[in-house]
Amino acid sequence: MSSPILKLIAQRVALGIVLLLAVSVLIFAGTQILPGDVAQAILGQSATPESLANLREQLGLNDPAYIRYFHWLGGVLTGDLGTAMSSGQDIATSIKGRLWNTLFLAFWAAIVAVPLAIILGLIAVRYRNGWVDKLISGVALASTSFPEFFIGYVLVYFFAVKWQIFPGISTVYDGMPFGERMQAIALPATALTLVVLAHMMRMTRAAILNVMQSAYVETAELKGLSAFNVIRKHAFPNAIAPIINVVMLNLAYLIVGVVVVEVIFVYPGMGQYLVDHVTKRDVPVVQAVGLIFAAVYISLNIIADVAAIVANPRLRHPK
Repeated sequence: MSSPILKLIAQRVALGIVLLLAVSVLIFAGTQILPGDVAQAILGQSATPESLANLREQLGLNDPAYIRYFHWLGGVLTGDLGTAMSSGQDIATSIKGRLWNTLFLAFWAAIVAVPLAIILGLIAVRYRNGWVDKLISGVALASTSFPEFFIGYVLVYFFAVKWQIFPGISTVYDGMPFGERMQAIALPATALTLVVLAHMMRMTRAAILNVMQSAYVETAELKGLSAFNVIRKHAFPNAIAPIINVVMLNLAYLIVGVVVVEVIFVYPGMGQYLVDHVTKRDVPVVQAVGLIFAAVYISLNIIADVAAIVANPRLRHPK
């Protein structure tokens, strides 16, 4: 791998680390300016001033904000995400299973959404400006107009309530048989797939159409190659970099933007865990989950940038 590529990759990774550090500051600051008193929320309205003062001292709430930030950041860097105020449980232990559930759900949604989006994008380009292209683009545009909660409730109404094909509540547990787990996540995975499918398809179509205007594609067409072969052999490989970026951004959304879908289907993932503890004003949990979501999002964006750099022929074969 050439030095320009390595230099660009190193710059992207360094930028990602700096960005994650900045996000950690924003997350910590945001949780500190929330209205209300953490000690009061834990002990309740009937707590005495003495007990509130003791709890604040125990939680370190009397320390300056910058000291609490560096104490929290130091714990994160050593793998200690802290203890949940509402339950007293170790956050890292509690998150482990829920993170796996969220990744499992996002993985199967991506397995369906990514290939289907690319195939539909290729079909739309092959029959561009025809009725097939207009139908696919129209359905994609309509689907992007509906928010996640609407799609989720429609799926629940038809497939869980009316037809009773899949469960409306996605209950999963450790040791659950694979077939039962797949049936449990069928509706939330479908909702996530529909949310990201249209955007990936439209961006795939746009990227390929942009390449189709290149001179070498026109030359391939003049040589008598079929439209499908022109797209498959010449347009698609050169449009892979922007397509990878779109796919990675949507994969990041599948994990980070899963909160609404998990709440609708009561799925025991990171999103549901976050919402449960936001209502309890459990600041350490909110900080930990927010930082994990930020790390996943930034990491996938770095992977997308690196893949785009490596896929760029002008960087791989400099003159």
